[in-house]
Amino acid sequence: MTVVALFALDGVPAPQLSTPALLFGAASRTFYRRPPYELRVCAAQGTIATAPPGPLRITPERGLDGLADAGTVLVTGYGDCPGPPPPDVLDALRAAADRGARVATIGTGTFALAATGLLDGRRATTAWSHAPELARRHPRIEVELADWPVADGQFLTSAGVLGGKDVCVRIIEEDHGKEAALEADRQLFLMLPNPSDALRATSPTPHAPHAPHAPATEPPSENSPPPEPTPLTPLTPTTTWLESNLHRPLTLTDIAAHANTSVRSLNRSFRVHTGLTPLQYLLRARVRHAQWLLEHTDTPVEQIPTRTGLGTPANLRHHFQRLNGTTPTAYRTAFRTLVALFAPPPAPK
Repeated sequence: MTVVALFALDGVPAPQLSTPALLFGAASRTFYRRPPYELRVCAAQGTIATAPPGPLRITPERGLDGLADAGTVLVTGYGDCPGPPPPDVLDALRAAADRGARVATIGTGTFALAATGLLDGRRATTAWSHAPELARRHPRIEVELADWPVADGQFLTSAGVLGGKDVCVRIIEEDHGKEAALEADRQLFLMLPNPSDALRATSPTPHAPHAPHAPATEPPSENSPPPEPTPLTPLTPTTTWLESNLHRPLTLTDIAAHANTSVRSLNRSFRVHTGLTPLQYLLRARVRHAQWLLEHTDTPVEQIPTRTGLGTPANLRHHFQRLNGTTPTAYRTAFRTLVALFAPPPAPK
């Protein structure tokens, strides 16, 4: 499991706590059979206050010890052109860097990292309005005015836009690739409901009629990721098989036969390990694969029902809108607009 220690300093803007939690949480739900993130909120004292207006008292779950085994230490901002944090904080940041951890900052968190001396001779950025003061205090740092995070070695600094969204997305991309980063970004900004939550809310019975299917054609590409896999469980062979056979007209009997169990035991096992019935899980997987096709391919919307096993365009629209609150066409347009809006500029040649 990848540990990210979100190190919060007194006076942290509240969005710099919530945005990383939302993004790393979203990323953890999209990793394809890979370990998710463990996000720890750490601080040097027992309680900290967020920045005004409406300051909140926060009790972090860990102290400085939470940085000891973190693969990434993410330092929040803490006021306008703040002074250096206490010596024990500086020592903890130096120790994290010495053992090879990636150290990243949000906004004025760069001032804390700069106070350790670790950025001397390196490129770094902070909030644009504070960049001149950072350069004045630390003339050995090459301060840049940047819209996107600035990486130099194991250090990653950012202007803190939108609560640190940019640096969190960059970390996810470095760890798990562009696709996982875009998916986390999509979940944060489109705020689409989780299909599994919608399925639990509707809660059809195991014997309820399911969507009719079109005749099977070619199965999804081997390069297509599974829709949103569950953690490894005794059901993993069955869920993996389901996800690779979404195009087929599967029934409860088919699924039970593959699992070598009775329909009753199959229902019970799915409930225990996924919170869903087999048919709920199957529908959720089909809608998630439809989402993936809309996001990452140019497959015409009319062909997606056949590729996903949803049968007809009417069934696709019905289930997609019920679980996502929008139509497939609107979803594709919104996703591509989001990607274009937040994609970093191409690197200079």
